[in-house]
Amino acid sequence: MEQYEPGRLTATPRRGPRGRRPALTRRSLLRASAGGVLAVGGLGTLTACGIPPAGTTRGVTATTDHSDREKVVDFSNWPEYIDVDASGRRRPTLETFTRRTGIEVAYTEDINDNDEFFGKIKPQLAAGQDTGRDIIVLTDWLAARVIRLGWAQKLDPENLPNAFTHLAAQFRDPEWDPGHAYSYPWQGVSTVIAYNKKALDGVEVTSFSDLLDKPALKGRVGVLSEMRDTVGMTLLDMGKDPAHVTADDYDAAIARLRKAVDKGQIRRFTGNDYTSDLTRGDLAACLAWGGDVVQLQADNPDVGYVIPDAGIVTSTDCLLVPAGARHKTNAERLIDFFYEPVQAAALAAYTNYVSPVDGVKPWLAKIDKSAADNPLIVPDRTTAAKSHAFRSLSEKEAAAYEAKFAKLTGA
Repeated sequence: MEQYEPGRLTATPRRGPRGRRPALTRRSLLRASAGGVLAVGGLGTLTACGIPPAGTTRGVTATTDHSDREKVVDFSNWPEYIDVDASGRRRPTLETFTRRTGIEVAYTEDINDNDEFFGKIKPQLAAGQDTGRDIIVLTDWLAARVIRLGWAQKLDPENLPNAFTHLAAQFRDPEWDPGHAYSYPWQGVSTVIAYNKKALDGVEVTSFSDLLDKPALKGRVGVLSEMRDTVGMTLLDMGKDPAHVTADDYDAAIARLRKAVDKGQIRRFTGNDYTSDLTRGDLAACLAWGGDVVQLQADNPDVGYVIPDAGIVTSTDCLLVPAGARHKTNAERLIDFFYEPVQAAALAAYTNYVSPVDGVKPWLAKIDKSAADNPLIVPDRTTAAKSHAFRSLSEKEAAAYEAKFAKLTGA
């Protein structure tokens, strides 16, 4: 099979679908890892720790693959980020994979923060050693960095026929991994505008400008403490594409947010804790993550959301095979398994995040029709066309951008 080509497509407490989201969610853990202090510190210490600068070691030497003799795959993921049955003890999709292939999945929920996890595995990666993991799930900005450093193994497209065929158009060609040579999406996370209809009390909200400018919302607006989401939504509202952000664009977006902060329009920068404020009506409107909104709507009919005409920011959590992994072929088979629409449907029904798998909708409808019809889980063409990714940043850019955002938020 040929390598996938850009633009080409050939075809925490547990919960179940529509259940209450746990207090500690995947996204609440994620937010700290890309934010102010951790990200700035992590970026600043890469070279100081003896790690080569990005771009100097791409093309890692092939590691001996023990997949034929060792029928196991070691999979590290975030908490509550894979389907679990009602008992909370079984993971049905992983059990199906093992029954079909004979490959046991050693599944560990040991990723609580991007930078923290990267700090845990980078000594082995820098030394060319096995991390003890065959698959890891990293957010796109860190996945890009790991690939630039040469610490991800190039995937064999022969082992990824489903991924090649069923990857949704929206996720086809990230600029930091053209053709998905090193990674495939696990789930997407969309940033939208959420509101409490009762708290709005008739105030119309259709754009991010409404949140930043309408006097009736003063002190009742929340924005996210994750830089790429809040600045990305600001850029889109200003007519700028975060996929092509320049230093001047970024400074203009920070200035726009600073004006809203200084006049008291923004109540606070939040992590996942916006959910309780929004439900109570302390926040009338805020930036929010799509998976949270789906859960909140199941419990509170006053919660709604807006996908602005200017667009939304969508980030991606990505599957990679780290350098030194012992079971690359087994890992590729597991990645490909989750690109079968029926398996992707089971995953999406549980997580409520954006499925990157084309053809998932009819299978998801058999589990939960409302989820299948929700563009926050299965984007329609209009939603997909409005989704924009924040471009990958160089180490220098990321440190500078995060520092400016931290100053804005007071972090």
